[in-house]
Parts: sequence; structure tokens; C-alpha cells
Amino acid sequence: MIRSLLTCVCLFAVYSTLATERLNGKLSDNQIISSKVLGYDLQYRVYTPAGYENLKDLPVIYLTDGQWYISEGQMHKEIDRLVAAGKIKPIVAVFVDNRDPHDLGNNRRNRQFLGNEKYVKFYKQELVKHIEGSYKVSKRQEDRAIMGLSFGGLSATFFGAKASDTFHMLGIQSPALHPIRNIYSLYQEQEKLPLKIFLSTGSSNDTEVHARKLKKTLEAKGYDFEYIEVDEGHNWRNWKPLLDDTLIYFFGKS
Repeated sequence: MIRSLLTCVCLFAVYSTLATERLNGKLSDNQIISSKVLGYDLQYRVYTPAGYENLKDLPVIYLTDGQWYISEGQMHKEIDRLVAAGKIKPIVAVFVDNRDPHDLGNNRRNRQFLGNEKYVKFYKQELVKHIEGSYKVSKRQEDRAIMGLSFGGLSATFFGAKASDTFHMLGIQSPALHPIRNIYSLYQEQEKLPLKIFLSTGSSNDTEVHARKLKKTLEAKGYDFEYIEVDEGHNWRNWKPLLDDTLIYFFGKS
């Protein structure tokens, strides 16, 4: 009797493990891309959803500061949860590391995120094409998102102004916009661009001044966007709880 019960428990554990594995997507190891535009190597990891082998034309989100969105945000697990719950479509996520893959102590954030036209060109001419050639993602502008926090939020804002032909959705968390003084005029002086934007900030000791000014700029142009302020500062207690809101806003099932 005891042996039978133990057998049942073991089988249940095995089946539960297999079921969980079927529901979870896969996160690749680091991969290297050699950029001719930037003149150096970059590394990235790719999340593919459960059942990927039977899917095609998947929406895709690119994460700057990708290593943090994995380690601190656990975003790949959040995507798993939302897909399994039927709250979002299956998507692919590309987590781009800002560090030199050959010297992780060399952080390139400031070089890449502060209005770097070459960094935008790298995405448009190299990374997006490479991902489209390697994974079953959609090639439509309306199915691509880019997202970042702090200076990464500035970068996403800059991408919106400079690369709306490539990216439709912008995830902008706590944008530190001050290094690009004309960032607001880049939106004010252009016709309304084909963008859908999720903008968030903490309400104190964060980038709320910049976010509120950007909000007014977007409102004046009639943009389609969601704006959220939370009672937090410049930290993951602010950013992580909003990952599901952002993903549902971009990829929610209608």
C-alpha cells in the first residue's frame, strides 16, 4: 500500500513537471552579434514561447538593459505566466545586454542610450534583420516593440522619434530624458508618428518631471498611449510590477 502511494506521488510529480515544462518558454544562452555599424560585438538572449515550433509571425519585443530585465525583472517568467493565462499572445523577447561581452565590466549604456544614431542604425540594419532571419517573428512594424528603463527609457523615446518605421510600440519606464535637450521637440516638430506608447514613472525621487513633460507632449500630438505613476522611486519595486501592464497593453488578446 505504501509502495503504491509512493509510486502515485512520484508519477504525479513527473507529470506535473512535464506539464510545467510544456507551459514554459525557453530562454537561450547568450549569443554574439558582430556589428559593422558600431564596430564591436554585442550579446543578447532570446526568449521563445511554449509551443514555438508550431507558431509563426510572432510579435517581438526588444529590451535594452536586457540582462537586468532577466535578472531583476524576471520578464521571461512574466511572459510565460501571461501567455499561459491567455492574457497576451505568444511573443518573442530579445534581451540585449549593454555590456561588452568580452569584458562585462565595460558598460556601454551611456555610449549607446544617449541619442546615439549609430545605435538606432544597428537595430534597424543589423539586429532586427538578424532576429528575423533566425526566429519566427513578424516582419511588420506594428508587431515590434522596444523597451527600456532610465537611460534605456530615454533610448526608447529616441527610437520612437528616429525609427518609427521599424518600431510601433515603445515601453518607456522612468525615462531620464535630460541628456537630450531637444527630445521633446523631436516629437513636437514632426507629424504624429505611428506609435503606441506605455509610459511610466515613480511619483517621487524618480524621473517624474521628465515623464510628465513627455506626457503633455504626447497628449498635444494626440498619441495613443498609457501613462502610469506609482508611489515608488527609481528602482525595481517601481518597474517590475508594471511589466504585466506593459505587456498586456502591447500584446493583450482583444
